[in-house]
Amino acid sequence: QVQLVESGGGLVQPGGSLRLSCAASGRTFSSYTMGWFRQAPGKEREFVAAISWNGGDTYYPHSVKGRFTISRDNAKWTVYLQMNSLKPEDTAIYYCAAARSGSNYDRVHEYAFWGQGTQVTVSS
Repeated sequence: QVQLVESGGGLVQPGGSLRLSCAASGRTFSSYTMGWFRQAPGKEREFVAAISWNGGDTYYPHSVKGRFTISRDNAKWTVYLQMNSLKPEDTAIYYCAAARSGSNYDRVHEYAFWGQGTQVTVSS
């Protein structure tokens, strides 16, 4: 059982930066693959980033590669998403999620635990 709470969302100008945090509580946080997903109105939830249990492997779709960076601090039970060079199309509710190690990192259904989401709006 893992509970996740996102924070750090808000309004930012195009080209700006934002860092999201996801604080976890529960048992054996360090054993989970952690992911970020986002969902815009009228669209399906899409994969944004994932990081392996030990932080050794990270994964990104083409849409955010080079702009977003996922990291984790297992000692603090926290995962981060650093977002740079933000674009209006990045506007969405961002969710962090936890999956058992070895799961398909880019698939929504593989993640058992989800945060409540935090709104990111990129607009002039």
